[in-house]
Amino acid sequence: MTHRNITILICIAFAIGTLIYAGNVNINLPGLNQGFAPEQPLAFSHRLHSGDLTIPCLYCHSGAEKGAPAGIPAASTCMNCHRFVTAGWDQMKIEEKKAAEEKRDLQLVVSSELQKLYQATGYSTETMAYQDKLGAPLEWVRVHDLPDFVFFNHSRHVMADVPCQTCHGLVETMETVHQAADLSMGWCVNCHRDINSGKNANFKGKHASISCAVCHY
Repeated sequence: MTHRNITILICIAFAIGTLIYAGNVNINLPGLNQGFAPEQPLAFSHRLHSGDLTIPCLYCHSGAEKGAPAGIPAASTCMNCHRFVTAGWDQMKIEEKKAAEEKRDLQLVVSSELQKLYQATGYSTETMAYQDKLGAPLEWVRVHDLPDFVFFNHSRHVMADVPCQTCHGLVETMETVHQAADLSMGWCVNCHRDINSGKNANFKGKHASISCAVCHY
């Protein structure tokens, strides 16, 4: 067998091995984390807050309207409501039923997930006031994370009336947020091209740059 034939056989074996490996593991190209849904320090439901309660995205992610990063809301933002709302509606109804059956006054119900928020902010549900001692902050895991060589400005898109769902998917239906789109360069560029060509009627009359320098400078 010649050296050339041996080389060909090695290449074929390598290619087959790569295909077998790729078929048995979940491989994403660098920066493409489509479907990524990490476990968070607190089970926050976007379906409940954004969907059922129709809380605007910008209430929690106010940075999206002002600059490049959308920002993770401070725990104090959560506490604007959860100083008073200590448990879910279903848990409250269960307590109401038990209190009626046992002919007693209602007791304060505190969900285990919200207790994590209270510990982080130093809030006491016994005194309904903040304490001097704070707990460890909630360390949220970032879901949408573009490579460092890419610059994305949220405010430009918000000011152009681009719905959050365009890039983030139907967040209002997600119990746990996941990355809906692959957020690749091709995905972004094709969206901009559709706008400029008029194919996307929602942005008629608007121009979306396809200059490399806008995102890579």
